[in-house]
Amino acid sequence: MKQEITSLSLPGSQAGSRVAKRTKLSYRLRRSRIAWLLVAPALLLLVATAGWPLLRTLFYSFTDAMLDAPDDYHFVGFANYFDLNQGGHHYGVLADPLWWLAVGNTLRFSLLSVSFELVFGMLLALLMNQKFRGQGLVRTAILVPWAIPTIVSARMWSWMFHDQYGVVNDLLLKMGVISTPLAWVAEPKLSMWAVVIVDVWKTTPFMALMLLAGLQLIPRDLYEAARIDGANAWQRFRRITLPLIMPAMIVALIFRVMDALRVFDLIYILTSNSESTLSVSGYARDLLVSYQEMGSGSAASVLVFMMVAGIAACFLMIGRRNSGEAK
Repeated sequence: MKQEITSLSLPGSQAGSRVAKRTKLSYRLRRSRIAWLLVAPALLLLVATAGWPLLRTLFYSFTDAMLDAPDDYHFVGFANYFDLNQGGHHYGVLADPLWWLAVGNTLRFSLLSVSFELVFGMLLALLMNQKFRGQGLVRTAILVPWAIPTIVSARMWSWMFHDQYGVVNDLLLKMGVISTPLAWVAEPKLSMWAVVIVDVWKTTPFMALMLLAGLQLIPRDLYEAARIDGANAWQRFRRITLPLIMPAMIVALIFRVMDALRVFDLIYILTSNSESTLSVSGYARDLLVSYQEMGSGSAASVLVFMMVAGIAACFLMIGRRNSGEAK
């Protein structure tokens, strides 16, 4: 008798599950449509402001146009990208050793600066998340370096790094760390570290602010329950804090990596775009402005865009995979 009742109830339960699936699907579709409607104005504005310059840059990357005569050009195909022995006066960007030096410098700078900013930003975010007297003053003071324009920061630090009257050398000499002043921005082995130090000083507050926003969304009850269970500070951080702020951390890393890969003004002011610190943006600028080669400069700009977009897409895929595993 029980088997007959069960068999009779199966068609109804299957129909109910199908209705539930349709309802869930229609709800997702409605949410998707609403999301696209809300994002549409920003997307249209982005296409209007960035789409046309990007397409124009892509177009000129297949020509031999010069900056002083952009309308006088001939199509050269992929000669600006690869060494196809067309024209004989120059070779493609990807065949230029200086381009690969710039790529190595940019990746090295991005890895060092973003890594230090993540560590220091996490420490500052954990500090600002605590309740103590003067909390508002500490948060304001920490954000000051981020509010200073990059050009101002670079010029200020160039004076501080000066090998004769810079405060950095003076402090290190008094501490006994060094015996003679160091040429921070002129010495090839030190110039990259000088750029990294300035970038970390300036943009660590941004990383701390993004991580602080994620920390403030974590319920305090989770920490109280972990303390009752006997979890120490490191276990609470590893099991509760780190997994729950991972979405905010991924977003912060995407923004910082994209900014680091496109760095130009900081390096240009500090080291005058020397080969030891030459970035891909600086390389593209030299081709466009210094050598007036609009075609090759456009090709370099397209490659910079592709590199930044590719790395950002990888971070987004990692973030979606982590969110999918969390669900």
